[in-house]
Amino acid sequence: MPEASYLKLYREEKLQERIDHAVEMMKDCTVCPRDCHVDRLSGKLGFCRTGKNARVASLHAHFGEEAPLVGTHGSGTIFFRSCNLLCCFCQNYDISHDANGGEVEPKDLAGMILSLQKRGCHNINFVTPSHVVPQILQALVIAIEYGLNVPLVYNTGGYDKAETLKILDGIFDIYMPDFKFWDEKWAEKFCKAADYRKMAAAAIKEMHRQVGDLVVDESGIAVKGLLVRHLVMPNGVANTRKIMEFLAEKISKDTYVNVMDQYHPCGKAMWDLLINRRINRSEYSEAVRLARDAGLHRLDSRN
Repeated sequence: MPEASYLKLYREEKLQERIDHAVEMMKDCTVCPRDCHVDRLSGKLGFCRTGKNARVASLHAHFGEEAPLVGTHGSGTIFFRSCNLLCCFCQNYDISHDANGGEVEPKDLAGMILSLQKRGCHNINFVTPSHVVPQILQALVIAIEYGLNVPLVYNTGGYDKAETLKILDGIFDIYMPDFKFWDEKWAEKFCKAADYRKMAAAAIKEMHRQVGDLVVDESGIAVKGLLVRHLVMPNGVANTRKIMEFLAEKISKDTYVNVMDQYHPCGKAMWDLLINRRINRSEYSEAVRLARDAGLHRLDSRN
C-alpha cells in the first residue's frame, strides 16, 4: 500500500503550521460554513456546541461501510458527537443532536486512532469531522509519533468550507462527503442551511482537486480519492437528478458514488409528511437510473 500522505508533510515539518492555522480559526470560529465567530478555545459554544476539545461517541472496526473501505479488517471508525449540520432526520440522531459527554484531549484521541490501527483496520474513518478539524490535526501529530501509517478518511455531511479543506491538502487521502440536497428550500427546511448546495459543491470540487477519483489497490482497498454518498429521500426532496448531473459534469464521470437506500424517519422526521416514511423500491430504482443516465458508472457494489 502506498505511504499515507500526511507522513510526507510530517517529515518536511509542515504539519505543525497546518495545526496552528486550524487552531487559530477556533478563536473566532470560522472552521465551518456556520461562521459562528465564537472563541471555542475559551469554552464558548457555537452551532456545533463543541468547544476546545472534541467529543467522541464511539469507535470500532466498521464493516458496514462501502466495500473499498471495509476490506477484511474493517474501517477504523470514530464517531464524533454533535455536528455542524444537525439534519432533523439524521440517521444517527442520538449522536449528532446530543453533544454531552465523551470529551477527549488530543492525546486521548490519538490513542483511539492508534488502537484502531492496531486492530488491523485499513484506514481511520472520522465521521462528522467538519467541526473538529483542529482537534483531529492535534491528535494526528501525536499518533504519527507513535507509528500511525494508515490512510485517513474524511467522512462528512458535505457542509464544509473549502478554505478549511485546503488546510487538509496532503493530509487526508480519502474524502467521503455526502451530497444531500440540491434545492435551497429543502436544505433550509431540514438542516437550516440554505447555502448547503453552494458549500457542498465547492467542497467536493476542492476534495477532488486534492485527491482525484477513487483509487483502489490490487485487493480492492481504497488508497486515495473521492467517494460520494447520496441518500435517496422520499418524494424527491433530495433532487437526485441534479446532484448526479453535477457529479458527472463538474467533478468526473469516474466519481465513485454510493446511492444509498437506507433512509428511514429518525429524529423529527416522523412529524413531517414529506419525509415520514421509508423510500419505496421505485424511488430507489429511479435514483440509480438517474446516476447511470448522468454517465456515472462507478456505483457502490451493493447497488
